[in-house]
Amino acid sequence: MKRRVLLFIGSFDQGGSERQAVQLARLLHESGRYDLSVACLDGRGVLRAEVEKLGLGEIPEFKLSSFYDLNMARQLRRAAKFMRERRIEIVQTFDFYTNVFGMLAATLARVPVRIAAKRETEGFRTPAQKWVERRVFGLAHAVVANAEAVREKLIEEGVPANKITVIHNGLDLRRVAIPEDFSPERVLLALGLPNGMRFVSIVANMRNEVKDHRTFLRAARRVAEAVPDVGFALAGEGELMDSLREYASQLGLQGRAFFLGRCERVAELLAISDVCVLSSRAEGFSNSILEYMAAGKPVVATDVGGAREAIIEGETGYLVRPGDDAAMAERIIELLRDPEKAKRMGERGRARVRDKFSAESQLQCVEDLYEKLLARHKGSFINSLQDLSHESSFR
Repeated sequence: MKRRVLLFIGSFDQGGSERQAVQLARLLHESGRYDLSVACLDGRGVLRAEVEKLGLGEIPEFKLSSFYDLNMARQLRRAAKFMRERRIEIVQTFDFYTNVFGMLAATLARVPVRIAAKRETEGFRTPAQKWVERRVFGLAHAVVANAEAVREKLIEEGVPANKITVIHNGLDLRRVAIPEDFSPERVLLALGLPNGMRFVSIVANMRNEVKDHRTFLRAARRVAEAVPDVGFALAGEGELMDSLREYASQLGLQGRAFFLGRCERVAELLAISDVCVLSSRAEGFSNSILEYMAAGKPVVATDVGGAREAIIEGETGYLVRPGDDAAMAERIIELLRDPEKAKRMGERGRARVRDKFSAESQLQCVEDLYEKLLARHKGSFINSLQDLSHESSFR
């Protein structure tokens, strides 16, 4: 009989955690080794259609308004009941909110294997939230970190090292595959970008200042002063977009900086890009870096989180200090002025993603973790029975 797995997803928006969770759902479904279910806290988002295509049945929603009200208690009871009825054996969560809710509900339901996650080092959580998350990590049998840097941070914060497993993000190479009818001219027209420019691109949401688009824009001004035919494509949506547009205008980047919003044509955007950038002040293991490299583009990224676990300095890209727009600009200019070097870096980056960060490698690591934890649970159960039998022999 197949083991029953429940993936608990926060929402179906186009965030990094959500994309990785949806991708894992597809991979597990295609592997056929497990009886898979998916649940969520918020059923909205463009990625929901990808899960529905898998035909997994009901996707229950456990909508929360707070962790500290009666609705939370009701939803926890609902979720625990769902897990018991489905006889779930493994629950896996992917971010702060699903960690808290999912680990509590799975503990109430006495799910044998509970797997939480940590996907960033700094910059996202308040001290109170960190305190709560450490408590729920105590309810988990394992915590998946998506980078060695995240693992080290967890250990520093008191999570036992033997509870942490590093599983890097995986990338489905089809996400950056160029369509057969690819035409640079049509892509430029569709994205609202002008002909005759070389493009430096960044793919990052504009919901949180931690992505630090302002450093990218300051570097862009420096690059524009040195390279006359360069443009800057910013793909991502969020509440900060208007203020970032205004900042770009203050820097004199009118006609150079193009805000694309939510981009459904990431593969094509990367195909027409010459250099790709990540400017974050904090990360776990960036999906964008993997996409850049898989698309064969050289990367200039801030040295945060797991960036140096993906990028080989000087071979597949460059790392710079967070907030250092001068160094970022210097590396971008170097790559724009030496297209052959940029091409070689891109080719090495593509090979590195294929060999080390494929979706298939990620799936194998996840399934290995499942089997290890299930075996440990079985061993604990057998030991408990033996202890009971031993005690009864003395009565």
